[in-house]
Order: sequence, then C-alpha cells, then structure tokens
Amino acid sequence: MELPFLNWLYTAVAWVITQIHAGYSTFIPASSGLNWALTIITLTVLMRLLIFPLFMKQMRSSRKMQELAPKVQELRKRYKNDKQRLSQETMRLYQEAGANPLGGCLPIVAQFPIFISMFTVLRAIAEDRVDFGMTKALVDSARAAHIIGAPLPAKFFDSADVIAGFGADPTVTKIVLGCFVAISSCTTFLTVRQSVKRSMMQMPDNPMAQQQKILMYISPLFAVFSLNFQLGLILYWVTTNLWTLGQQHWFYSRHPMPVIDEKGNVTTPEPTNGIFTKLVGKPKVATPEEPTEPAPKIVRQQPARQPRSKRTGTKKS
Repeated sequence: MELPFLNWLYTAVAWVITQIHAGYSTFIPASSGLNWALTIITLTVLMRLLIFPLFMKQMRSSRKMQELAPKVQELRKRYKNDKQRLSQETMRLYQEAGANPLGGCLPIVAQFPIFISMFTVLRAIAEDRVDFGMTKALVDSARAAHIIGAPLPAKFFDSADVIAGFGADPTVTKIVLGCFVAISSCTTFLTVRQSVKRSMMQMPDNPMAQQQKILMYISPLFAVFSLNFQLGLILYWVTTNLWTLGQQHWFYSRHPMPVIDEKGNVTTPEPTNGIFTKLVGKPKVATPEEPTEPAPKIVRQQPARQPRSKRTGTKKS
C-alpha cells in the first residue's frame, strides 16, 4: 500500500537507484542481474552508512546501561514491593546518566521508511509502471534482470505463468527465493542471538531474560513473511542483515562488556583480537594520568642577621 505523504521519499529512492544503476551500466550491461544486484547492495550500504551515527548512539546508550546494572539491581532490591516507584527511580537513573533504554529502536525506525520505499519502487517495477521519476528503459532493464536465474521482481508465491512471463524457470526461481529467505532467517537469528547473549552476560537475573530467549527463537520466523516480497527486496534485507551482524560484532569486539565485581566496581577489559579489530586496530582507551611528583621546593639560605644595639648600631658581642 502506497502512502501518498511518502511520495517524495519514493521519488528520492528511485532517483538514487537510477543513478547507481547508471554508474554500473557504464561497464556492466544494464539488464544484467549482476548490475541490479550491485545496485541494491550499494543502496543498502549507503543507507546503513547514513544511519551509522544512530547505531553508535544506540551502542553508547546500551554501554551506559550496562555500567548502571549494579545500581539498577540495588533499586530492584530496595523497591521490590513497589513497581511504580521502581520504574520511576530506574528511569531517573537512566536520565541522569544519559542512557536511553529505547535507543535500540532508532536504527530500526530509521530503516523502516527506506524499506517501505524499496518495496513500493520494486512493486512498481514488477507491475511495469513508469512511476516516481523512473524511465521506461530502467523499468524494462529491471524486469529483464535475473539473479542466479530468478527474475528481480518475482515473488515466491507468484504463479508459474507469471514467473514464466519474466523468461525464467518457475522451479529455479522458487529455489533461489527460498535460499535467500533462509539466509535472511539465519542472519536474523545470529544477530538477535549475539545481542541477547551479551545482555544475559550483563544481567543474569534479568526478569526479561526468558522473553528475550523466546524472541531469539521466534525472530527467524519473521523472515518467512518475506516470501511474499520481490527478490530485489529480499536481497536488500539479506544485505542489511549481514551488515548489522558484522557491525554489531565489530563494536562488541572493540568494546568488551564491562565486568562488575562483587563490590559493584565496573572495569573494562581489553578489546578482543577479532578480525575486525585486526583490520582497524584497537580503540583508544582513556587511562588516568599518573600523578607527577611536585618539584622540590628551593630553600634559599639567608645569612643570619646579627642583632644591633639600638643606641650605637654596633653588633652585640
């Protein structure tokens, strides 16, 4: 369903797709599946780079919440019989420390309009509609593009006649689409598992732990709904999942989870030597400056003053 108030965004996404496709068409045939695959992957990477600051803000907020875990535990013990007061004090603690529990939603919210725009533009291509500033030549090249034998605008539940109309084998198309959906499901599971595992290590007695585990195993099932999406949109989703998984691993390897001892002291271990750390190096960790010894005070030796007689001014013997 197209949203009229987002027409400007549909047009903007279609324009970016047109420019990227035109760039690749200088050395790759315009109707090639490789050309369109690279176009969609490049669009995804550009979008993820655009919202990268939101990702960093999300991770910094999550890190602050980890460091506040001992204080949250104290509040839970103190107000275990007063849920409302516990919620108020916890939110006050987060606000004073600059931590946002909803910070993890920012990248998802930022991606959603792009996802809707991609869905709308690809559906217009599948329906052979010249819309959102796209040319007829661009639409025809997309409809003729095959990625590993599957048409770019094809969907898993399309009839054999519809798929054959794109000049492709229906069986091969469904196998390719099924494989892409399986990859999307696996990458979704690994991303959520990576996040939940870190959360469990941070707070083993988290009352939401069971719900997080359930979410971890349910999340891959959402990928099944993408069977009704065009191949181009599934490729976009697989690319963004792989980016999220790698980006999250990169951040976790460079910023290990703070260790909290029995006294509630928070210490940060050294970054692990993962592949991403080897490529970009370890982050700079601020270390407290060692106190320097003050310079020795110079004491000047003054000659002792001799008392003089008030009357004669001569030195007393």
